[in-house]
Amino acid sequence: MFLDIDKWQEIWFSLRQHKLRTALTAFGVFWGIFMLSLLIGAGRGLENGATENLKKMPNAIFIWIQNPTQIAYKGTPLGRWVQLRDNDINYLKLNLNSIDKIYPQNSVGRWSGTPAYTTYKTNSGSYAIEGSYQGLESLHQIEMSEGRGIDRADETERRKVVIIGQKVKENLFKNGEPVIGAFINVAGINFQVIGVFKSSNVGSDGSDTEKLYMPNASLRYSYNQLSSIGSILIIPKPGFDAYKVQDDAINLLLEHHQVDPKDTAVFGKFNMQKIFDQVFGLFTGISVFSWIVATGTIMAGAIGVSNIMLIVVKERTREIGLRKALGATPLSIVAMIVQESLVITIFAGYLGLVLGVLFLELVNKALSMGGNQMFKDLSMDLHTGVVALTVLVIAGLIASLLPAAKAAKVNPIVALQDE
Repeated sequence: MFLDIDKWQEIWFSLRQHKLRTALTAFGVFWGIFMLSLLIGAGRGLENGATENLKKMPNAIFIWIQNPTQIAYKGTPLGRWVQLRDNDINYLKLNLNSIDKIYPQNSVGRWSGTPAYTTYKTNSGSYAIEGSYQGLESLHQIEMSEGRGIDRADETERRKVVIIGQKVKENLFKNGEPVIGAFINVAGINFQVIGVFKSSNVGSDGSDTEKLYMPNASLRYSYNQLSSIGSILIIPKPGFDAYKVQDDAINLLLEHHQVDPKDTAVFGKFNMQKIFDQVFGLFTGISVFSWIVATGTIMAGAIGVSNIMLIVVKERTREIGLRKALGATPLSIVAMIVQESLVITIFAGYLGLVLGVLFLELVNKALSMGGNQMFKDLSMDLHTGVVALTVLVIAGLIASLLPAAKAAKVNPIVALQDE
């Protein structure tokens, strides 16, 4: 049937008889596939952009003191404030083999207290300070734009060095003076600037670069924080679940500080796995939403095809009756209507798919030229394309069933008398 040249010529002739009607009908299907391509491609690009940034970040866990104890335990009073200390780091290292790296972290003016008053010559500002370590730029979501980051020697030798955010540079170094190597006064203590960082956080307005980072040991010694730790940063070994490591670490800390195991509100906690799960859950939702919207559009186009084919059957009632009078079987009549419907839907859908992919490629080039980081590699893979075409064929087939069934039921005698 599909290799019958006469059939194709007949379909072509029928479609040409009503060019505008055929074009408008095909456009409904075309638009559905085209929009599916754009929605899937945009969702994929957004996912790629987010993944590119997230995969640079370690699956870190943060633990800090959040509340006083709410339950008296083993002779300790109610309302006792626990303090994190260096021996907590050693205790976790010794008892938790799922830890890859663990760091004590301190800050000034980050979560509470007054930001550090910072001056350079006649310029000044107040900024939060965070303690950091070598290789944690991705965790802080920063990139070095000038100079270098903190290295191991800075930490072990407690060097008075600091890296400053782009906003800090703009506030303190307004006359174009050299930044790297300059000394700034941070809360009464001079530190040498070794680097300037910018934010690597997609969509950042730059406000997160209005802070300072220095070696954590330098911060603790300089600002009298040797007696306690602000928070503990844990990076699990590959293959270990961050939630499990987090719970195990908190249970050990409860035990170490003689806090009732049920008094879990004492410790605040957060892990990056939560962000990963939320982000990728969002992309799953976007993908499902894209398919729902696009499939709905395709089905709307298919309904349009069905309606047009009903009109075609009505217009060709005499022709169909004549065919049946000459011996055409109901199956051949059904095949004729189905084939014409599939031609419209498949051709229009394939064109929409091709143009959608080409449009995504053009957008990719424009985004790469503009230095965009939010979207990356907008695309629709082969598997998605095949699924889309399958949905299209099914839609075309469904669209043709009602008019084909009506055509098959045409009574030849009545049809030949039709005006």
